[in-house]
Amino acid sequence: MRFFSISDLHLSFSKPVDPLNWQSVELHKPMDIFNQEWHNHYQKIYDNWIAQVQPGDIVLMPGDISWATRLEEARYDLDFLGLLPGTIYAVPGNHDYWWQGISKTRQFVPENMKLIQNDSALVGEIALCGSRGWTCPNSHQFTAEDEKIYKRELIRLENSLRSVAKSAVEIIVMMHFMPTNEVHECSGFIELLCDYKVGRVVYGHLHDRARNYRLPDELWGIKFHLVSADYVNFSPIILLENNLTKLSNNS
Repeated sequence: MRFFSISDLHLSFSKPVDPLNWQSVELHKPMDIFNQEWHNHYQKIYDNWIAQVQPGDIVLMPGDISWATRLEEARYDLDFLGLLPGTIYAVPGNHDYWWQGISKTRQFVPENMKLIQNDSALVGEIALCGSRGWTCPNSHQFTAEDEKIYKRELIRLENSLRSVAKSAVEIIVMMHFMPTNEVHECSGFIELLCDYKVGRVVYGHLHDRARNYRLPDELWGIKFHLVSADYVNFSPIILLENNLTKLSNNS
């Protein structure tokens, strides 16, 4: 069993995907309008995923999965993920408007996809936690509204961490937003990660020049991984290997 991660897939399929006929793909929001490196990015993700990930592997996906604004609109994006090997564990990003009501959303996603919200999952002895996160205090243009959302996300992250099984030997946290501001000051998120002895954090959200704000590979005794799809060349990156095969999920 291996643990991979990739985020910010930004899928927007408007009809079912046939991996044997990429020319037939139709999108309602092509990503190459932002940058040419995103041209046919979904095919790159599919090919790289198929080449690396095995059915028994885990893929952590911290947000911005689909551009859909309603759950029904995300159908073809989620069906695409259902074609991929491995088990996906995900938290939402700031663009995942389709993620509406955790019970209904869990019933809608493919069988190989598990969602984390105010809870956690135990995979062998690895606990998987997370929340969307948000812009942190002292960030550029941090507003009163940002502060409200930030405090709410702190509660969600602590709920997730508090639910971890005692048998867990390591905690991996998924957050869509980097858990600090641009100059990497300690935040409420970092305090929680330290209090609960989190070993590793995967996050996304940063693109283009914003990648320069990424956290060092290790800080506060925590390993940090930026896994935005364009940053990792549209290929899931391997985090660790785990020989344990017991799989359970309390979410």
